[in-house]
Amino acid sequence: MSDTKGKLPVSDHTLTETGLPAPDRKIGRVLILACGALAREILTIIRLNSWDHMDLTCLPAKLHLHPEKITDAVAEAVEKHRAAYDQVFVAYADCGTGGLLQAKCEEMGVEMIAGPHCYSFFEGTERFAKVSQDEVTAFYLTDFLVKQFDAFVWRTMGLDRHPELRDVYFGNYTKLVYQAQVNDPALDAKAAEVAERMACPLKSGLPGMAIWRWLWRGFRRCVNQVSVPNSAVWKAYGSGCGWCLG
Repeated sequence: MSDTKGKLPVSDHTLTETGLPAPDRKIGRVLILACGALAREILTIIRLNSWDHMDLTCLPAKLHLHPEKITDAVAEAVEKHRAAYDQVFVAYADCGTGGLLQAKCEEMGVEMIAGPHCYSFFEGTERFAKVSQDEVTAFYLTDFLVKQFDAFVWRTMGLDRHPELRDVYFGNYTKLVYQAQVNDPALDAKAAEVAERMACPLKSGLPGMAIWRWLWRGFRRCVNQVSVPNSAVWKAYGSGCGWCLG
């Protein structure tokens, strides 16, 4: 793990624009290569389970605005770091690459976690597959995207300069789904503001511990030497942060 002991050394803005670099001291045997939007959750899981043999590096979250660039960016990062680690694990879903990322990972001999996109990780991919059938016209928010909505969406799409384009971009959405990870009134208020700006009704709730289970299953398949996570740690973190333990 990095020298920060699981504490994120960069801001959400930096995770959006440039990502999280791998640590200078390569103390981990396994490198997790992820999207910047998942950095906080992954570092927390690594820290609470004392997985000191793991390091994390993240690509910029804004790559999701250009999914055609994700596959090449992941491949470049894998080749950059793989000589320094016994194993590189890709913590990305398909993320709009149309299967190209999965094919590239198979070609490079690295494992990635199956799923349509990162929103399904917060719901759990099986549950998401069911509920998403009724939410094909939904716009999804996570805590990260709520905090970075202006930088990630509004300004990037030019809506701060041309608000009349809102319906061009969002006119086909019928609701906004906020997958909250913590009980935070400030984030709830911000999500409500986003919904108002998008002219969409807001649906919000705590999706539970699905992302913990998703990451754990993926890490367990990738790294045989890790032990089963302490369920008490999971519950302590979940209750402390207001997560629904469902």
